[in-house]
Amino acid sequence: MSATSIQSVRARRRIGAWTLQGILAAAFLAAGFAKMAGVPFMVDLFAQIGLGQWFRIATGIVEVAGAVALLVPGLASIGALWLGFTMVCAVATHVFVLHTSPVPAIVLGVLNAVVVYLRRDELVALLHRIKG
Repeated sequence: MSATSIQSVRARRRIGAWTLQGILAAAFLAAGFAKMAGVPFMVDLFAQIGLGQWFRIATGIVEVAGAVALLVPGLASIGALWLGFTMVCAVATHVFVLHTSPVPAIVLGVLNAVVVYLRRDELVALLHRIKG
Protein backbone atom coordinates (compact mmCIF):
# COMPACT_ATOMS: atom_id res chain seq x y z
CA MET A 1 0.00 0.00 0.00
CA SER A 2 1.41 3.40 -0.95
CA ALA A 3 1.69 6.36 1.39
CA THR A 4 -1.06 8.13 -0.55
CA SER A 5 -3.50 5.24 -0.21
CA ILE A 6 -2.73 4.92 3.52
CA GLN A 7 -3.47 8.63 3.94
CA SER A 8 -6.71 8.18 2.00
CA VAL A 9 -7.80 5.33 4.27
CA ARG A 10 -6.96 7.38 7.36
CA ALA A 11 -8.87 10.37 5.99
CA ARG A 12 -11.96 8.23 5.32
CA ARG A 13 -11.69 6.70 8.78
CA ARG A 14 -11.43 10.15 10.35
CA ILE A 15 -14.41 11.49 8.37
CA GLY A 16 -16.47 8.42 9.23
CA ALA A 17 -15.59 8.73 12.90
CA TRP A 18 -16.53 12.41 13.06
CA THR A 19 -19.79 11.77 11.22
CA LEU A 20 -20.73 8.96 13.58
CA GLN A 21 -19.66 11.01 16.61
CA GLY A 22 -21.87 13.88 15.46
CA ILE A 23 -24.89 11.61 15.05
CA LEU A 24 -24.30 10.00 18.45
CA ALA A 25 -23.72 13.36 20.12
CA ALA A 26 -27.02 14.66 18.73
CA ALA A 27 -28.87 11.58 19.98
CA PHE A 28 -27.35 11.71 23.46
CA LEU A 29 -27.76 15.49 23.76
CA ALA A 30 -31.45 15.15 22.89
CA ALA A 31 -31.99 12.25 25.29
CA GLY A 32 -29.93 13.83 28.06
CA PHE A 33 -31.66 17.20 27.87
CA ALA A 34 -35.07 15.47 27.74
CA LYS A 35 -34.20 13.70 30.98
CA MET A 36 -32.91 16.84 32.68
CA ALA A 37 -35.88 18.92 31.48
CA GLY A 38 -38.34 16.47 32.97
CA VAL A 39 -40.15 15.47 29.79
CA PRO A 40 -43.20 13.50 31.04
CA PHE A 41 -42.19 10.30 29.23
CA MET A 42 -38.80 10.38 30.96
CA VAL A 43 -40.34 11.13 34.35
CA ASP A 44 -42.69 8.15 33.94
CA LEU A 45 -39.90 5.88 32.69
CA PHE A 46 -37.64 6.67 35.63
CA ALA A 47 -40.57 6.26 38.05
CA GLN A 48 -40.86 2.70 36.72
CA ILE A 49 -37.14 2.14 37.33
CA GLY A 50 -37.76 2.99 40.96
CA LEU A 51 -34.54 4.76 41.93
CA GLY A 52 -36.07 8.21 42.19
CA GLN A 53 -36.06 11.23 39.92
CA TRP A 54 -32.52 12.16 40.98
CA PHE A 55 -31.41 9.16 38.88
CA ARG A 56 -33.15 10.63 35.81
CA ILE A 57 -31.26 13.89 36.24
CA ALA A 58 -27.96 12.10 36.90
CA THR A 59 -28.46 9.96 33.80
CA GLY A 60 -29.17 13.08 31.75
CA ILE A 61 -25.96 14.68 32.99
CA VAL A 62 -24.00 11.51 32.15
CA GLU A 63 -25.43 11.49 28.62
CA VAL A 64 -24.81 15.19 27.98
CA ALA A 65 -21.24 14.95 29.32
CA GLY A 66 -20.56 11.95 27.08
CA ALA A 67 -22.05 13.73 24.07
CA VAL A 68 -19.86 16.78 24.64
CA ALA A 69 -16.80 14.53 25.00
CA LEU A 70 -17.64 12.92 21.64
CA LEU A 71 -17.24 16.35 20.04
CA VAL A 72 -13.96 17.33 21.72
CA PRO A 73 -10.81 16.26 19.88
CA GLY A 74 -8.76 14.08 22.18
CA LEU A 75 -11.75 13.10 24.34
CA ALA A 76 -13.93 11.37 21.75
CA SER A 77 -12.70 7.88 22.60
CA ILE A 78 -13.32 8.47 26.32
CA GLY A 79 -16.79 9.84 25.56
CA ALA A 80 -17.59 6.78 23.46
CA LEU A 81 -16.38 4.44 26.22
CA TRP A 82 -18.39 6.42 28.79
CA LEU A 83 -21.57 6.27 26.71
CA GLY A 84 -20.96 2.64 25.72
CA PHE A 85 -20.85 1.64 29.39
CA THR A 86 -23.96 3.73 29.98
CA MET A 87 -25.73 1.76 27.25
CA VAL A 88 -24.67 -1.55 28.83
CA CYS A 89 -26.43 -0.34 31.99
CA ALA A 90 -29.43 0.79 29.91
CA VAL A 91 -29.70 -2.64 28.26
CA ALA A 92 -29.66 -4.32 31.67
CA THR A 93 -32.32 -1.90 32.93
CA HIS A 94 -34.58 -2.52 29.94
CA VAL A 95 -34.24 -6.30 30.22
CA PHE A 96 -34.32 -6.86 33.98
CA VAL A 97 -36.29 -3.90 35.38
CA LEU A 98 -38.53 -2.43 32.69
CA HIS A 99 -39.05 -5.63 30.66
CA THR A 100 -38.99 -3.59 27.45
CA SER A 101 -36.97 -3.86 24.27
CA PRO A 102 -33.27 -3.08 24.71
CA VAL A 103 -32.70 -2.71 20.96
CA PRO A 104 -32.21 1.10 20.89
CA ALA A 105 -29.67 0.90 23.71
CA ILE A 106 -27.91 -2.02 21.99
CA VAL A 107 -27.67 -0.07 18.73
CA LEU A 108 -26.30 3.02 20.50
CA GLY A 109 -23.85 0.87 22.45
CA VAL A 110 -22.57 -0.83 19.30
CA LEU A 111 -22.19 2.53 17.53
CA ASN A 112 -20.17 3.82 20.49
CA ALA A 113 -18.00 0.70 20.26
CA VAL A 114 -17.38 1.53 16.60
CA VAL A 115 -16.21 5.01 17.62
CA VAL A 116 -13.88 3.48 20.22
CA TYR A 117 -12.46 1.22 17.52
CA LEU A 118 -12.04 4.06 15.03
CA ARG A 119 -10.41 6.23 17.73
CA ARG A 120 -8.31 3.43 19.22
CA ASP A 121 -5.01 5.22 18.48
CA GLU A 122 -6.27 8.27 20.37
CA LEU A 123 -7.28 6.10 23.31
CA VAL A 124 -3.90 4.35 23.44
CA ALA A 125 -2.08 7.70 23.30
CA LEU A 126 -4.26 9.06 26.10
CA LEU A 127 -3.58 6.01 28.25
CA HIS A 128 0.17 6.37 27.66
CA ARG A 129 0.01 10.03 28.74
CA ILE A 130 -1.85 9.09 31.90
CA LYS A 131 0.56 6.26 32.61
CA GLY A 132 3.50 8.63 32.24
